[in-house]
Amino acid sequence: MSGPAVKGRGTVDAASRTAAIALAITLAIQIFTAVAATATSVLAPEIGRDLGIAPKLVGAFVGIVYAGSMAASLASGMFIEHHGPIRVSQVCVLLCAAGLLTIGAGTAFTGTTIVVLALAPVIIGLGYGPITPASSELLARTASPSRMALTFSIKQTGVPAGAALSGAVLPILALRFGWHVAFALIAAVGVGVAALSQVVRTSLDAGRTPARAPSVGGFVGPLRELVRNDAILELVSAAFVYAALQVCLVSFIVVYLTESLGYTLVAAGLVLTVANIAGVVGRIAWGGFADFHLAPRALLGWLGIAAGGCAFVTAAFDTTWPLAAILVTSAVFGGTAIGWNGVMLSEVARLAPANRVGAITGASGFVTFGGVMIGPPVFALISAVTGEYRHGFVTFGVLTVGCGVWLLARRTK
Repeated sequence: MSGPAVKGRGTVDAASRTAAIALAITLAIQIFTAVAATATSVLAPEIGRDLGIAPKLVGAFVGIVYAGSMAASLASGMFIEHHGPIRVSQVCVLLCAAGLLTIGAGTAFTGTTIVVLALAPVIIGLGYGPITPASSELLARTASPSRMALTFSIKQTGVPAGAALSGAVLPILALRFGWHVAFALIAAVGVGVAALSQVVRTSLDAGRTPARAPSVGGFVGPLRELVRNDAILELVSAAFVYAALQVCLVSFIVVYLTESLGYTLVAAGLVLTVANIAGVVGRIAWGGFADFHLAPRALLGWLGIAAGGCAFVTAAFDTTWPLAAILVTSAVFGGTAIGWNGVMLSEVARLAPANRVGAITGASGFVTFGGVMIGPPVFALISAVTGEYRHGFVTFGVLTVGCGVWLLARRTK
């Protein structure tokens, strides 16, 4: 009796170690790529002053990043199957590092600034887009089924954590060494992350199928599969709207508070920081809640309703509101509007065919990145036409509540 028990225990321990290693390396990769994707936004004032361009043009830069991410996410499935999720992630990390180096080094040459600032976000976007599909493919194979949502949610904390790290570290590096050097130092960290992941590449990429070469059919096939799967299509349709509200919260809360309510930049920045920290906490908390207390689809429905409700409350802010009340609202807003992502990804992975998780997640990312791209321009247009940021929050709040109710009404037993 003791022999088989020990063997079983050893098998469980080995599986747990593999799951922990997979989570650690994908989290590190996610954090780095999030830093790379937000670096230009964080240092936009320094870059603009040095290059003689308007810092607000960073909006176009970010748009190009996400356009590249959309295309790369859709195409990522066939490369993940062919090369393995770790190899794809390594290439993506190096692309993000190359994008940062392109900005830092390329702009030093006279007459190349516009070309560099158009090319670099494409490179970064191509690196950023496949990261989530690759990690989903790996985590779906290694994570315990009973902790799937929690595992995915912990990995997804790398996005707000990376953004927060970028905001905290890059200004210090830029002031101390200059922004060119700051980008080079961050790129060097990326090279280190890629090299470190090589240690576990052989074991974690064991399931790849090298005989299946990339093709045009492999590019569009995952999108067809997604459209034919009603359960996943419903989730991803909601994710399009959820992602739009999330990026609008992060993009407009500071300007809303400073321009409409007269807040100082420091106070408005504090509100945004609280929302992001709550997003990190929310991703972990909702992941555990989905695993142990409430079905993921139902939870996603309620999160949409709560996030939309917070958008309505945010639209109702006025100068009589105490800062404490606004901070509490921003915490709940961030915890729901930012915290849903890991639960959504774990549910997509659960519903996808076992050997197609990366491809289906890539197609899902294509749709979600669409929400990220479309949300801010629509929000800005609504605000410009009405003269009030409030109307943007109300519009996306209505859409998000509607999606939440729809998910609850359509959920399967």
